[in-house]
Amino acid sequence: MRFSSRVTIRQVATHAGVSEAAVSYALNGRPGVSEQTRAKVLAAAGELGWAPNIAARSLGLSRANAIGLVLVRPPRELIVDSYLTQMLSGVEAALNRDGMSLLLHLVAEVDDTVEVYRRWWAGRHVDGVIVTDVREDDPRIDALVELGLPAAVIGGHGGLDPISTVDGDAAGTAGRVVEHLRARGHRSVARVAGTAELLHTRQRDLAYLDALERAGIDRYLVLYTNYSAMDGMSAMLRLMSGSEPPTAVVFDNDVMAAAALKVVHDMGMAVPGDVSVVAWDDSDLCQLTVPTITAVEQAPAHQAELTAQALLRTLHTGEVTHATVPPGTLHVRQST
Repeated sequence: MRFSSRVTIRQVATHAGVSEAAVSYALNGRPGVSEQTRAKVLAAAGELGWAPNIAARSLGLSRANAIGLVLVRPPRELIVDSYLTQMLSGVEAALNRDGMSLLLHLVAEVDDTVEVYRRWWAGRHVDGVIVTDVREDDPRIDALVELGLPAAVIGGHGGLDPISTVDGDAAGTAGRVVEHLRARGHRSVARVAGTAELLHTRQRDLAYLDALERAGIDRYLVLYTNYSAMDGMSAMLRLMSGSEPPTAVVFDNDVMAAAALKVVHDMGMAVPGDVSVVAWDDSDLCQLTVPTITAVEQAPAHQAELTAQALLRTLHTGEVTHATVPPGTLHVRQST
């Protein structure tokens, strides 16, 4: 069911016989299309009565002065996941400077997000949205393009045009972790990863495989989890109970890494004497455990702030950008 009568970019593209990306380039005055294609798109947009959001605002139509963020998360995760709180602080920092508000909504399934987008856009509740935890073949991306709802993605990659993205350098970060473990003499490494369907999990998969191959480490095992402390403990128990336990385990977040320390202790083993532990995310938690945890500082607040800035730039100028933040900083502590 359609909740908005707005003409969408997809309809303009179909009417003009060009791609949606070409429509975005043409309507935003960006290079990348011929003048002939630009004229065809502008003519189609005029015939259908389509107008960019920014042009509409210039004609005096109301704006929400709000940006939306829909998280596919249970409410409790906002309390225990330091990544989420840092991400939200970064988004708020950028929006506050621009006099914008943040509209936050939690849903159980990713498909529920699309319906929220439709309601928000039809009711003029938001001027744009920030997207996180992108899946492969994510239905939200097509929905945003169809609606013509301005958006920016935390993570993702430059192939999501016409949506701005701010990605992390998974290859550089994984390389630093593997180099550190290789220098410590490790030849058997395991990874307790996040949800397999997430795009950034797959990016890390490829990054680790490449880094391990370059380091000459061929004993490598990956277990996928839901990022929770309980899943981290279960994964660590499985790894350390095997016939050939790894000498180092890398966790995709700090919560799982901290929880894994208890498993090792309960098994009568020691970190780092029997196994080294590294966390992909760094927070105060990594410095409060015994032993303290070697971790990668990802600066999620900074990445989220840059993403919010990219969305605001799209709203103000129509510009779509793609950026990658530098690799995370590895803080070496007692766990390796």
